[in-house]
Amino acid sequence: MKKPWIRELRDWCVTLGIAITAALLIQNYAFAQTEVKNISMQKTLVDGQRLIEDKLSYHFESPHRGDIVIIDGPESDKRLIKRVIGLPGDAIDFTEDGHVLVNGKQLVEPYVKGLSYANGMKVPYTVPAKHLFVMGDNRENSQDSRMLGPIALSSIEGRAVFRLWPLNKFGGLG
Repeated sequence: MKKPWIRELRDWCVTLGIAITAALLIQNYAFAQTEVKNISMQKTLVDGQRLIEDKLSYHFESPHRGDIVIIDGPESDKRLIKRVIGLPGDAIDFTEDGHVLVNGKQLVEPYVKGLSYANGMKVPYTVPAKHLFVMGDNRENSQDSRMLGPIALSSIEGRAVFRLWPLNKFGGLG
């Protein structure tokens, strides 16, 4: 007959092991916390903010124009946070007064800081299949698809959905 404290200790160890395994699986495959490490998404996101990243939904649906995505792929040596501007097949162009055109229509972008220009990119540009065209909200200080080229869908790690820190900005990213 086992002693009661040994059974209790074993039960606690099993429960703790299951909880740690579940937490690691959720962190790696469903939701993760990430930190903004640059200024390319100002005025929406600033350096040092902490976000919740949804890693799961893009397994069931494609990214949408306007989504804020986390990119971790061969296009850049750094993890990037950018906004989806163009979807596969979209024609991207820029107006002379610094606005983005998608399929000939000007995007309404109240989140943008600065003006949007092609920065030497040949336009109009058609987004290839299985790729996205992404840009930072801080258009004059962003390393994005204008320099890096299109981003493969396979390089999209997830979507930023919620801001944890700072507390005065706590909430969804809409």
